[in-house]
Amino acid sequence: MEQIELVSLGVSHWLYVLTVVAIIISIVFRRDVIIPSIVGLFLVGFFAETPHLGFLNNFIFGVQVIFSGLLNAGKLLFDIMLIIAIMVALLSSLRQQGADRIMVAPMQKLMVGPWTAFFVLGFSMYLAAIFFWPTPSIALVGTVLLPVAVQIGLPAMAAATAVNLFGHGMALSADPVIQGANRLTATAAGISTDDVLPYAFLFSLVTGVVAVTISIYRLRRDMRSGKLSTEKPKSGLAAAVGAEPEDTKPDSGAVSDETQSPAVGYELRGARFFAGLVPLVLIGIVVLMVYRALFVPESAIRGGGATALLGGTAALLLVLNCAVSHGNNCLENITVHIREGFLFAIKIFAPVIPIAGFFFIGHPGQAESVIGEGSAGYLFDIGNNIGYFIEGSKFLLAYGIAFIGLLTGLDGSGFSGLPLVGSLSAALAAGTDINVGALAALGQVAAIFAGGGTLTAWAFGLAADAGVAGVNPVELARRNFIPVITGIIVSALLAIYLM
Repeated sequence: MEQIELVSLGVSHWLYVLTVVAIIISIVFRRDVIIPSIVGLFLVGFFAETPHLGFLNNFIFGVQVIFSGLLNAGKLLFDIMLIIAIMVALLSSLRQQGADRIMVAPMQKLMVGPWTAFFVLGFSMYLAAIFFWPTPSIALVGTVLLPVAVQIGLPAMAAATAVNLFGHGMALSADPVIQGANRLTATAAGISTDDVLPYAFLFSLVTGVVAVTISIYRLRRDMRSGKLSTEKPKSGLAAAVGAEPEDTKPDSGAVSDETQSPAVGYELRGARFFAGLVPLVLIGIVVLMVYRALFVPESAIRGGGATALLGGTAALLLVLNCAVSHGNNCLENITVHIREGFLFAIKIFAPVIPIAGFFFIGHPGQAESVIGEGSAGYLFDIGNNIGYFIEGSKFLLAYGIAFIGLLTGLDGSGFSGLPLVGSLSAALAAGTDINVGALAALGQVAAIFAGGGTLTAWAFGLAADAGVAGVNPVELARRNFIPVITGIIVSALLAIYLM
């Protein structure tokens, strides 16, 4: 193993450390961290070792570093924002004609009992989430499948647990198709997305399987004891079951009245066509990427190429669907869907960009692009010195990154902590034989399971899942705590072995 040497730290390094501490303290107290991130960019720029001599010149340069840091983060993250916007726009266009409901309606027939309903809900949510992201997907799965599951006898809390753990836990933390989370973590760590994705997928499965197993045991126990009621909730989509039972029978294979309105018309045939075409095409792309990666590695579609293929295909499907569904009005109609997609993507990434802008300059390459040639990689230098004292202890690194990931998830986002865990993983592994990809992936999974989220009641994802099921989000987060924390502990043990 390469011998670690101490790096001399300047004023800007210590200001970077103070900013990181301020961000962590803000997260602990559930406060937003955009202001500390922007102030940190200014201070690092002001005190950076640059040829800008004099107070006024340093002040001007510090102000410029703020904008340059935000712009650098925006450039690095725009492809992620774009593909999410296109996928959400595609789902919006499918929803308008009822094709989204037709896509998942056949899954109703698999619900023959409470626990088959649990897994049908979970797997349906997982499949929808990896292509369309969990938050838009919960409206789809919740509207069509969740009321059926409750009618069959699955408690609303169990239904909420299924969609939450599979969607905002397993699917979002792995993000195997869109790869937005992996790209953000890998960029901060200065490594390829391919270095993070396999480990993130593995750790998400391990954490998810452990969490789901423990959750089912506790749910069954509480159902037998009568602690968990199977009565229908008084709010949420699941509460609608009693009003129109014929619409939610598992053997109906039907969609809502709104979808059925053009019963003998061209619109319904078009909806059915796209309900079959879209999942077939998207799954076909994933199969192609996996096949080439395994059997034709020289022609493998990875990273940005995979993102471009998926995004371009989704854009073509969006155009085709609008043209078929709206005819002469498609030119105007597609604008509505594109706007909805971009508004969703911007809502997710607007608070992430300032935070990423700060943490990205912790990497030497990104620091040079923002501050100038010869700039220090602040977090890398600090991490190098920490590594000198802990001597690359895999145990401390694994559980330290997992804890930091969980801590950053307290803001209820999950994504805002990825620049920190990515850059910190690379920094702490500098000069050692530690696998940066595995370490960063562990932090990613912990951050998103916490804040994406399954552990924070104020996270939009958990609140949406709880709202659809008509259950208390605080109670859902409380039920998830022991299963998810146990899953992350097991994943950290696996990470120690793999690193």
